Amino acid sequence: MIQQPVERRNGGGGIEAAASDETAPIASHRSRGASSMFRSFGSLFGENSNNVGSMGIHSPTNAAEHGYVEFGMQDPDRSGRTLGTFAGVFSPVALSMFSALIFIRVGFIVGNAGLYVTLLQFVIAYLILLFTVASVCAISTNGAVEGGGVYFMISRTLGLEFGGSIGTLFFLANVVGCAMAISGCTEGMMVNFGPGGYFTKGDSGLLPDGTWCRFLFSTIINTSMLVVCLIGAALFAKTSVLILGTVTICLLATYISFLAEGEKVIDRPKENEIFNATTKLNYTGLKTETLMENLYPHYVRDYTSDGKMVDFATTFGVLFAGVTGIMAGANMSGELKSPSRSIPTGTLSAVAFTFVSYILLSFLMAFTTPAVTMQNNYLFLMPVNFWPPFTAIGILTATFSTGLSNLIGSSRILEALSKDQVFGSLLNFVLRGTWKGNPVAAVFTSWLLVECILLIGSLNAIAQVNSVLFMLSYLATNLACLGIELTGAPNFRPLFKYFTWHTCLIGLLGTLIMMFVINPIYASSSIILCLILVIALHLFSPASQGTQWGSISQALMFHQVRKYLLMLDSRKDHVKFWRPQMLLLVSSPRSCCPLVDFVNDMKKGGLYVIGHVKVGDYTAVVDPTIEDNKYWLSFLDHMKVKAFAEVTLAQSIREGVQHLIRLSGIGAMKPNTIILGFYDSEVPKDFFEAGTSPYKTDGFNHGEIQNFPIRRDGEEKQIDVAEYVAIMCDVLRMKKNLCLCRHFHRLDKNFIAKSKHLRYIDVWPINVFNPNSNNPFDVVSLFMMQLAVIINMLAKWKHLRLRVFLCESNNAQTNVSSFDTQMPQMDIFARMKLEQSLKNLRIEADIIEIQEWSSESDFTTHSRILKQFTSHADEDNEVITEENLNRSKLYMQRANQIIRERSDQTAVSFIYLAAPPQIAAPDFNERSARYIELLTELTAELPPTILVHGVNTVTSTTL
Repeated sequence: MIQQPVERRNGGGGIEAAASDETAPIASHRSRGASSMFRSFGSLFGENSNNVGSMGIHSPTNAAEHGYVEFGMQDPDRSGRTLGTFAGVFSPVALSMFSALIFIRVGFIVGNAGLYVTLLQFVIAYLILLFTVASVCAISTNGAVEGGGVYFMISRTLGLEFGGSIGTLFFLANVVGCAMAISGCTEGMMVNFGPGGYFTKGDSGLLPDGTWCRFLFSTIINTSMLVVCLIGAALFAKTSVLILGTVTICLLATYISFLAEGEKVIDRPKENEIFNATTKLNYTGLKTETLMENLYPHYVRDYTSDGKMVDFATTFGVLFAGVTGIMAGANMSGELKSPSRSIPTGTLSAVAFTFVSYILLSFLMAFTTPAVTMQNNYLFLMPVNFWPPFTAIGILTATFSTGLSNLIGSSRILEALSKDQVFGSLLNFVLRGTWKGNPVAAVFTSWLLVECILLIGSLNAIAQVNSVLFMLSYLATNLACLGIELTGAPNFRPLFKYFTWHTCLIGLLGTLIMMFVINPIYASSSIILCLILVIALHLFSPASQGTQWGSISQALMFHQVRKYLLMLDSRKDHVKFWRPQMLLLVSSPRSCCPLVDFVNDMKKGGLYVIGHVKVGDYTAVVDPTIEDNKYWLSFLDHMKVKAFAEVTLAQSIREGVQHLIRLSGIGAMKPNTIILGFYDSEVPKDFFEAGTSPYKTDGFNHGEIQNFPIRRDGEEKQIDVAEYVAIMCDVLRMKKNLCLCRHFHRLDKNFIAKSKHLRYIDVWPINVFNPNSNNPFDVVSLFMMQLAVIINMLAKWKHLRLRVFLCESNNAQTNVSSFDTQMPQMDIFARMKLEQSLKNLRIEADIIEIQEWSSESDFTTHSRILKQFTSHADEDNEVITEENLNRSKLYMQRANQIIRERSDQTAVSFIYLAAPPQIAAPDFNERSARYIELLTELTAELPPTILVHGVNTVTSTTL
């Protein structure tokens, strides 16, 4: 009888098929489905509304009041997006890339590294930046970008774990960058207004100097930045534009001064205790001799870092730390009117502008200023300038704006991390501390961390940490773009076209190499910290299970798996590398949890598919199996097994099983072993509800509705015995190995691991229906031994001893000799043959001889009768009589007694399964029913038992 699909709202319903506690298929039905036309229209207008695709910002409210249609466009002002390309991207990027470097440290680099090396370093740095910018532009133009900048891009591309870890380090990079800019600003203040400063008279100075005095002034600057950030992004943008104009004017004044000013004498800074105080520092103006002297490196000691020796790594670390501001515009993505347009345009133009400015400044310095002057006075631009306040204003404004950009960027990243619940409730205070869209709590947190970094003091010391952290985030950005490009995902169609996987790879490798060039210890530490964060977020982050962003790891795995599946050729299979590929047919997961767990152990790294048949037809609007898939995947997660779930819909269970056998797997990865539960009358046990069950869960109960319904006591089976045996025949006709599992509701792996009573895994390589001397060496027995050995390899089963029972039959012996005196020799011969076979197969097992099969005449007498119930039934056409059936049952009961007497300490038994009667055999229905009855008698009251029939050679004795 076929049960029609029963409509259910939440899951799995079913008709139980072949077994009481572990087998085939179910039937249930559910339908769902609705779609929104408005959502589709909204995505079409995403470019203007910043509400594109799955990453759209907010649904519009009261949009009609402002002339915006309801299905997607949103007023940018109402969404908090008010910044354009120049104010929102170009200005903060340019200022961040100027930072403290433009007026304070370019001379330090040129004076130590020389012009050639300086130009090389700028080219290397800007190539890395350019390739990274190309990756940023590609990602940012492939969809709507929200707040969080580079964190948002990486997390939505590489997934939460990698994005969260890189986002955390990028947050720290911005904090360190802010501290570095503030240190530069404080240094400029001391040189100008401190003791012996350019704008003070005598040694008193307008501002006191000292370690704690500098920390106090740094705190004041940091607090003033805090005030600007608290007021909001609009004030930051206006401030950035104003400061950029000021810095540009000051920079132009510096260029003019190099060309116009003549020779000068420059004083030694008071804090420089390394340089001889009696020696004057000179400025020569434009001279070829000065240029020639400055072409090559002249590394000396750094007077601001306790006299540490300067080298290539030091100068490049300072240089790169100064130009790491390419993400400043991306960090403001939440405030940009059109991030996908503004980020590429503004960032690239800012990179080009700053590159030209730095190269021109380096040339002018090398032409006009001796190396000794640049090495011993990092602020020599002050006296060189025709109006020194220009330089002072440029230093203070450039460093202030860079620090401001990093502070507001770090607060936005922290806000994005808290919104995504990357660290769970740890950052909830950030969300609660948001006022009118401004993350006040995040700003205060960033400010506090900047204060901690300021305790380090030296700008050059901070610079290397800052460079390494920024480089790591750039590395991740290039990796994200490289990965998504290599996957060939159809939905990766960025508007920015000027990039390839080559640019991503060069940027990635260049960043990685230069990280270690700058400081191997910092680089190694940051990478290790990143990996620790990746693992921690994967294991503990509450957001890792529920994110719907998509992860590039899935796309990369798909790309690689498809490639290797195509390379996997079934025609090249060899028995030496055989492994079990399991298809377990399940009725209700509730009743077969131990069996699912056991088969997971037995698969030995092979394919494992859990199959289920729903009985019904496709009259529903939606395929009823689609909704069930998620419940089956949840079941696999609950069981923690490495398996796939396949659900099919068919008119009958047998038809559905045929579908599963033929179509499960892919390419050369196809099931070779089919496992069914045993057909008996026992009531299934619900392991989801059993009090002592290790598989207990309420995750599949939804009120009164229950996923995966189970057959209750008194309910009929939904499959008859003839159909069950026909399924067995189908399996063998398809040349698949067959296993029937019984009593696995008694299996407790934890008890087996701890118990000292259970000591054995038993193998019974004798065909009870037709015993003969070849049984232990045929394909079926060797397949049984292979499965038993696989189980015995696992840690929880390894303490058990493998036993093989040698059962000699009179039938076999009388073919050789009719004399009883020769029986001992035959026993010895059979044992020796089995020992040699096990040795050749590298199987360690105890051989246990069973004499009953040879000493009792019943076992020989009934061999011809028993054939009537197996695949040999067509060899004779004897009618099954009641007497023959009863005698056969007695025979099976005696065989069961022999097995049971030796199974007291057995954890699991493997028993030879005779092939079932052929479907074409006369009276197939009756023969199949009797066949199952005899198997029931054979396996009664045994430990967990697997009846095995193999059809393929699975063992090898050759290299």
